[in-house]
Amino acid sequence: MHRKSAFLTLILLLAGMAAAQNMPLLEEKSTRVSDHVYAIVGFPNIGIIVGNRATLVVDTGLGPRNGATAMRVVNKLSTNQRLYLTTTHFHAEHTAGEAGFPADTIIIRAAVQQQELEKSLAGMITRFSAMSAQNGDLLAGVKVRAPDMVFDRELKLDLGGVTARLMWLGQAHTKGDEVIFVEPDSTLIPGDIVQDKLVPRVNPDEGSPKSWLAVLDKVELLKPRYIVPDHGDLGDGSLIAKQRAFMSDLQSRALALKRQGVPAADAGKRLTAEITAQYPGWMNLNLVESFVERVYEEN
Repeated sequence: MHRKSAFLTLILLLAGMAAAQNMPLLEEKSTRVSDHVYAIVGFPNIGIIVGNRATLVVDTGLGPRNGATAMRVVNKLSTNQRLYLTTTHFHAEHTAGEAGFPADTIIIRAAVQQQELEKSLAGMITRFSAMSAQNGDLLAGVKVRAPDMVFDRELKLDLGGVTARLMWLGQAHTKGDEVIFVEPDSTLIPGDIVQDKLVPRVNPDEGSPKSWLAVLDKVELLKPRYIVPDHGDLGDGSLIAKQRAFMSDLQSRALALKRQGVPAADAGKRLTAEITAQYPGWMNLNLVESFVERVYEEN
């Protein structure tokens, strides 16, 4: 990786993870989303799908202590003996709480995500740990075990009266993003792929604006009624169109400036000002510049 790219990666991670040092621990409570789906709203939002025979948890929280909190919530919602755990992507707040779950938990991941995790999770845990004493404590000695089940593109789990479709639809926020669609609830757990008024994070060597937009097209075909994003507020199916419109707008403006010969750094600064004015209420506006740089790189 070039020195400039390495420096940019560090800046992006620090900017995005700075909030983590002040994030509270997960609360031991849940919100009912649909007939079979519950969410623990926090850092990150954790999905819990309860069937008649088995339960699926989506994401773990930051470190085993948060994973154990999530498990206590699960025990309040379900008496099922069979427990599945899957993760939307390899980032630490989504995977590093695994040890807080029972040893017989059946862990499932998309193959691409597992490859990305093996390559990059340790480094991300180190960076997260350095952000604060609390993070360091939560992540001390964290290790994740190999998954029990790995799938290429889709895996269907019959939980008893409800089916969870685990899908890898392509690179987006990371290379191994996984989305979970719950039938018949029409509830989507999309990881960071769909969020509410959050500028998308596209870290170097991980995500792709172009592929992300293609994944949103696929997700939209599911026509979900409810959406449980990994970060931010819970919402409905309209979040997909909102996310796509924002990303498409920002991409097209960046490409127009590139055709005019405007350097990526200047384009990023200019578009940050424009987007701030045009999209009031959107957060993570510091990520506009990195998004623009990624658009320049892949077009």
